[in-house]
Amino acid sequence: MFDLSIVILNWNARDYLRACLRSIEECAPTISVETIVVDNHSTLDDSPEMVEREFPSVTLIRNPRNSGFSSGNNIGWKVANGRNVLFLNPDTVVEPGALEALMDVLDRNPNIGAVGPRMTYPNGELQFSARAFPTFGAGLFRNSILGRMFPNNPWSRAYLGEGLSREKNQDVDWLSGSAIAGSRAAFSSVCLQNGPWDEDYFMYCEDIDLCFRLNQKGLRRVYVPSATIQHHIGKSSDLAQAKSIRRHHAAMWLFYRKHYMNGMGILLAPFAAMGIGFRATSAVLKLCRAYAEMGVLRLFLRRKAHAKGLGWLFRKGRK
Repeated sequence: MFDLSIVILNWNARDYLRACLRSIEECAPTISVETIVVDNHSTLDDSPEMVEREFPSVTLIRNPRNSGFSSGNNIGWKVANGRNVLFLNPDTVVEPGALEALMDVLDRNPNIGAVGPRMTYPNGELQFSARAFPTFGAGLFRNSILGRMFPNNPWSRAYLGEGLSREKNQDVDWLSGSAIAGSRAAFSSVCLQNGPWDEDYFMYCEDIDLCFRLNQKGLRRVYVPSATIQHHIGKSSDLAQAKSIRRHHAAMWLFYRKHYMNGMGILLAPFAAMGIGFRATSAVLKLCRAYAEMGVLRLFLRRKAHAKGLGWLFRKGRK
C-alpha cells in the first residue's frame, strides 16, 4: 500500500496538468506516492494522450463523459491504494516538502479528518483556502451591497478565514477541494453511495459539504501552512463562465437545503434563496459587462441567434 494516493481530476487543462505532474515528480517526495489522473472527457485538448505519452507511470482513467467534480473524484477514489488520499486540482504546482508536511500531520493525529495546505497564487500572494462554514450573516454581507458598505464586517472576515494564523497549524471549518487530503479511514467514514464526495453537487460547494460531514463525525479539519501548493484557480471552469456561475449558486442553495433546513433555517430559507438569487444575478450582469467590454457579447448573441434560426437579427445594416 502506498503512503499517499494523489487523485487529479482534469477537464481540458492539459498544460496546467503537465506542470502539476512535473511538480510532483520534481519535488521528489520521500514517501511512496501513486498518482491517478481522471480525465473528465476532455474534448478541447489532448490531455489524456499527453499523460500517456509523457507520464507513463501515472494511472490514467478516461471518463466517457464529464460527470462533474464529485463524481470524477469518486472514480479516482475507487482505484486509489494509498492509506492517505490527496484530491488535487490540475492547475496546481506542488512545492517541495508539501506532501510530507500534510502526511505528517495526518499520521500523528488519527482524529483529524482532513488537512489542507497553504495555497498561493503563482506570484506568491496568499489564497483564502481555509474558511468558516457559511452562515446567514456571511450570506448577507459576502459579495453584496452590504458587504461593500461594511467591508470589515465580522461575518465576511470569519467566512474568508482572515483571522487564521498563517504560521502554525490551525483547526478550521472547511478546506478548499483544490487540495485536500485525508486518511482512507476518515474519508471512508463519510462515504456515500460512490465515495466520500456527494455527487448531488456537480461542481462547487462539494468541499464544504465534505468537511461538514467530517465535522458531524467529530473529525477535525486542519490548515497546514508549512505545506505550500500554488494554485492558478478556475482554469477549467474559465472555459464556461456563465454555466459556472449558475452551477455555483445552485450548489450554494443545495448545501443550504441539505444542512440548514431545520429550526430557524426553515424560516430563513426564503431569504437565503433570495440572497443567493440576487448574488447570481449580480455575477451574471458583471460577466455580461466584461463580455461587452471585450467585444465578445455580440459574437455570443449572434451565435445563439443563428443556432435558433434568428440570424437575420444580426444582418449588416440592421439597426
